[in-house]
Amino acid sequence: MEHLAPKIEVAGIEFDLAAIMMIVISSLIVFIIARLAVRNLSVENPGKVQNFMEWIVEFVQSIIGQTMDPKKGRPYLALGLTLILYIFVSNMLGLPFSIVTEAHGNHIPSVFGHQLIVTGEHEHLAWSWWKSPTADASMTMALALIVIVLSHVEGIRQNAKHYFKHYVNNPNIVFLPIHLIEVVSKPLTLGLRLFGNIFAGEVMIGVILGMGWIGIPAMLVWQGFSIFVGAIQSFVFTMLTMVYISQSIVHEEDH
Repeated sequence: MEHLAPKIEVAGIEFDLAAIMMIVISSLIVFIIARLAVRNLSVENPGKVQNFMEWIVEFVQSIIGQTMDPKKGRPYLALGLTLILYIFVSNMLGLPFSIVTEAHGNHIPSVFGHQLIVTGEHEHLAWSWWKSPTADASMTMALALIVIVLSHVEGIRQNAKHYFKHYVNNPNIVFLPIHLIEVVSKPLTLGLRLFGNIFAGEVMIGVILGMGWIGIPAMLVWQGFSIFVGAIQSFVFTMLTMVYISQSIVHEEDH
C-alpha cells in the first residue's frame, strides 16, 4: 500500500497538511522546552532542563567561536540556538511512530471542505500524517533560503562596500560567474543535504516496518542510528549557517 501526502488545493496552491501540522508541532515542542528552561531560573540550584539548555547555549557558542570572533558572533547566538533545537526536534519526530488513514472504498476524505489530492491510479489509498518536517524538501529549502538571504543581508548591512567588492576582486572579476554559481548552490546543498538524510532514514524505517516481527531487532538498531544522524544533521546545518554568515561579515582587514 502506497502512502500519499495529504494535500489539498486552495486558490490553485497545494498545501501539504501533514507538513504544516508537523511544523506547528515542532515549533510548540521547542517553545515548551525553552519555556521550561527559563521558568525557574536559578544560579545556585539550576534544574535539569535549565542545565540542558545552558549546555546547548555553550555548544552553540563554541560553534560560533570556530567560525568567527565571538564578539561578532554574539548577535547570532539566538539564531544558532533556534536552528539546532528546531532541526533536531524536527528530525526526531518521524522516528517513534506513524499515523496513517486509509480510504474506505472509493471515498476520498476531505479536510476543511477540500478533498485530498490523489495523483495517478492506486489500488489502495492511504495518507501518512506523521513525519519529520525535515523529511519534506520544501521545509528544508525554506530554512536554507532564510539562512542564505540572512547572510547576504548581514554582509550588506555591516559593510556593503566590502561585500560587493568581494565578488569582483576575489581574486579577479573573471571569477564573478563562479561566485554567482556558489551563491546559487549554497541553499541547494544546505537544504537538500538535510532533506536527503532525514527522508532516506524515514524510507528505511518504512521498509523495516514492512518486515513485521522479523524487523524488530533491525528497527532498534536503526532508531539509534537515526538519532545519531538527526543530531549530526542539526549540528552541520547550524555550523554551515555560521560559516556562511562569517564569510559575509568577516573581512580580511578584521584579522
